[in-house]
This record gives sequence, C-alpha cells and structure tokens, in this order.
Amino acid sequence: MRSDLIKSGPDRAPARAMLRATGLDDAAIARPLVAVVHTWSNVSPCNLNLRELAVEAAAGIRAAGGTPIEFNTIAVTDGIAMGTPGMRASLISREVITDSIELAVDGHCLDAMVVLCGCDKTIPAAAMALARLNIPGVALYGGSIAHGTHDNHPITIQQVFEAVGAHGAGKIDDAELASVERDACPGAGACGGQFTANTMAMVLTTLGLSPMGYNDIPATHPAKGAAAYRCGELVMECLKVERTPRDMLTRTSFRNAARMVAATAGSTNAVLHLLAIAREAGVEWALEDFEPASVHTPVIADLLPAGRYTAVELFGAGGSARVAQELIAAGMLDDAPTVTGRSLFAEAAAAPRAETQDVVHPVTEPLKPRGGYSILYGNLAPEGCILKIPGKGGAGNNGHFEGSARVFESEEEAFAAVQGDRIHAGDVIVIRNEGPAGGPGMREMLGVTAALVGRGLGNDVALITDGRFSGATHGFMVGHIAPEAVRGGPIALLREGDRVVIDAEHRELRTTADLASRRASWQPPKPKVTQGALAKYARLVGSASDGATTQLPTAIAPSKHTHTETTEGVAA
Repeated sequence: MRSDLIKSGPDRAPARAMLRATGLDDAAIARPLVAVVHTWSNVSPCNLNLRELAVEAAAGIRAAGGTPIEFNTIAVTDGIAMGTPGMRASLISREVITDSIELAVDGHCLDAMVVLCGCDKTIPAAAMALARLNIPGVALYGGSIAHGTHDNHPITIQQVFEAVGAHGAGKIDDAELASVERDACPGAGACGGQFTANTMAMVLTTLGLSPMGYNDIPATHPAKGAAAYRCGELVMECLKVERTPRDMLTRTSFRNAARMVAATAGSTNAVLHLLAIAREAGVEWALEDFEPASVHTPVIADLLPAGRYTAVELFGAGGSARVAQELIAAGMLDDAPTVTGRSLFAEAAAAPRAETQDVVHPVTEPLKPRGGYSILYGNLAPEGCILKIPGKGGAGNNGHFEGSARVFESEEEAFAAVQGDRIHAGDVIVIRNEGPAGGPGMREMLGVTAALVGRGLGNDVALITDGRFSGATHGFMVGHIAPEAVRGGPIALLREGDRVVIDAEHRELRTTADLASRRASWQPPKPKVTQGALAKYARLVGSASDGATTQLPTAIAPSKHTHTETTEGVAA
C-alpha cells in the first residue's frame, strides 16, 4: 500500500503516534487509508450537503475494510460571485482545488480517494485531481437543487438574474424582484438547469468516474446518502482490483462526453473543463474535437436555460442514463469502461427507464438538429472560440449575425451600458480583457446576458468576449476567444462601430476592419492584479483554447483544426 510509507516500520512510529491522536487504533492504521475529500461550505446551497455525504462515504469505506481520512478544500460560488471582482477567483479555484487535493492525498501517501463535489469548478477539479493522481478513486456530485416556485411556476437562479434585467428596464418593481429572489432557491444543491454544474456532473458519469445514476440524484433526495455510502464501498473495490481513473479516461470517453453535452445543450464551460481534464490524463484531445460532436449530435433533452425542465425532472425521466440510452440506440456513443467495472453500455442498459416522460426525446424526434455550440475561427479568433447557438427565433437563428461593435473593456462597463439603455437591436457587444490572464480568471458574463434577456434584447443582439459564459446563458453568444486581448489577440484591436460577422456556416468570427494597421500602436493594458493568487495565475495560465490550465506546456497541440490562419488573416 502507498500508505505503508507513512505507517509501516520502526521509523514511522512518530507518524503512527499522530494518527493515534486522531482516534485510530492499530487495526484502523493497518487498513488502507482512503481520502474522503469534499468542498463543503455553508456560503451557498451548492456544497451545503457534502459534509453529510462525507459521513456516508466514510461509513461505506469502513464497511468495506478501509480507514477514511477526511479533508475539506475550498469552493467559490459562481452565483454569488457573478458580476463582481470576486468572480475572477472562480476559474482559478479549479486549479487551487485540484492542487490542494493532490497535496493532501500525496502528502499523506493515501491509497485511494472519494471526491465529493458540488458546484461549477469543484466538479472538473475532482476529475482533474483523479486524473493527475491516478490512484483508485470515485467522484460523486452532491446533486441538483430543487426548483423554487413563484406564482405557481417553477423557477431557478436563472430567473433571478433575468429579473435583474427586467427590473432595470422598469418591467417589474422592487417588490416583485424581492419575491423572485426569495422564491428561487429552496435549499441544498447546485443550480437546477443544465448549467455548468449539472453538465459537468453528467460529464463525470460519461467519463466513467462516477457510477451511472448517482450524480443525477437531487441533493435533498432520500437516496443521496445511500449513493455516497456505495461510493465508499466502490472505491475499496477499485483498490482491490487496481482500477484507476486513467483506465476510464480515453479519447473514446471524451468523445462520448462531448456528445452528451451537445445532446443536452449543456454549458459551453464543458469545453474548457474537458480540455483541462484531458491534459491531466495525458489524453490527446483538442478544441476542434468538439465540433464533430456538436454537428452530428442533435439536442434531445428539453432542459433549461433554453428548454423547459430542470435536473430534477431529468432525474425522474431516467437521468443521464436516459440520454445515453437514446444516443446508444442511434449509434452515437461508443462503449467504454467505468468505475464500477461494468461498461458504459452495460450501465445504461441496466438503468430504469421511465415509461412516460417528456424531458428526453428520441434522436429521431430532436428538439434541434444539432448540438448547441460550434467552434469558430477567423481573423478575430485565430486559436478558436465557442459560439453558443440560440434556440428558435431571434437574431442569429440561421447561424449568421452581423452588426456594429460596441466595445467595452470589462464586464462592468458592458452591464452599465445594458442597464443604461445604451444597447440596441443589431449591436454586437464586445467585452474584452476578461480572458484567463486578462481578467484575470475569465469571468462569466451571466450578469450581462441575463440583463439583456430581462430587457427583451436576448434575441436581438450578439455578444463576443474573451471571457466565458455561465451555463445559464442563452442567446447568440461567442466566448473563449483566443488569443485573448491582453496577450495581443485581435479582439484587442476592435474599435467602436467596426463591422463584426458571426458566421456559423463557415465557422468564422471575423471583421472587415483593418486590424493590421492598428497593431503597431497597440499596447497591452497594465495588469489588474499585481500580487497574490490572481497575479500568479495570470502569469502561468495558458490559452482558453487549451483549457486555461496552469500546467507546464505539453506536447499535445492546442488545436487540430484544418484552417490555416495568421494573427490578422481570415481562414485561408
């Protein structure tokens, strides 16, 4: 056992003495030492139940012959930080959580681990840590929040952000905004739509790192504790047979995950996070690999933000397994191993299937003919960017939007313009210097996009940014533009009034402006932060097109697209 390094032999008497001080006896010390790592915090509902689940996971480990060792790490809650300087910490926390799990587990030479995660960045961090350490491990998502009820209609946090825009436009008064605020979040669990948390929970299942169905169980459902207990037992089975995360993490599993994201119109953040997980696992996976997954996979799940249902209804309809069953039946997934020892197809086949439901459609009756995102290039995004394709109706519904640039140097500037009624139909909002290094931290633009929807402009404008979007964002949006502005990306050279074209058919984000003539006079902006974690991250972070990680460079190319481009030129 790895843990023999800290507990076996005469030389380790001091370590054993300290272990005894925690209440462990000879028998407990002799067993495999298994980490139970979680991101519990009482700052938000997203991680609120994880300490309870840790107790259950620890009990499962003990029952299966192991000794649980509990650790807590940080969480940054996007729904609270959104639209503030604190949101810069969100993506950075993914790296900090991954690093802290590595340090805690490796620092004590532990034999295996269960990672309990609850909100947006804690979920990819769990997968990244499992991939990096590659010791027997299981991930479990704490579960979705139940939806609130307002005026006899279900609502989520999405509607609160949109209500802010409606309030700013004078469509609702203070009392109505306060009522929406009070009704939206009834208790523990992460945001209820197919936003980043639920998208990434589905990704963990599809990658094989979480048992099929366990992540779908809502946070307050009575079965959630039993799922955590079973994960404790399961990690001991993995330890016994030496089943490790990289056994599951292959190009096949990443391709499957990308298709599941596309089929559920999931968060574009999944692109960023899957790239980061692949880097940790040593799997060759590039930005361009997401394009065929979206092109060839229809949207079959009717989920928020653009659809009707939340993760709670998806659970009732059969959860991730139901989506997988439909894609498998259509030949759109490939079989792959999972943490249970059974294959993905076997797990999906064994899952219960609701006879009557309207959440997941057959592939032959899709909600949209293709996935909800596309990878674009062009003279504004030589390294690529992500287009979030809107639903039915509105500007850009044919995959094309052309308008005049409205240029803002930060999210706050753009939000003020929206709330000040200075954005109009046909505008292309440009928010720059919000990338991984420029933000720093690549903030999500949900405050701006939700305000647009709340003011009735969601179908009439486009937005492009080197930042990113919340999974709750919907509309004609382009994010993750690379290279980012602060590192000299072409978006830095745009000016007010420039013509900007978003062309999904030709997969281009371009401008007719003469960017080359502006290059010589461009100077990078001064860093927004000069010390601390954010400054360190800004210096170390890589491109969004490669997952915005702080890993050392690898031999894996950031993109395998077939376009040939220069910094200024349109795709050749």
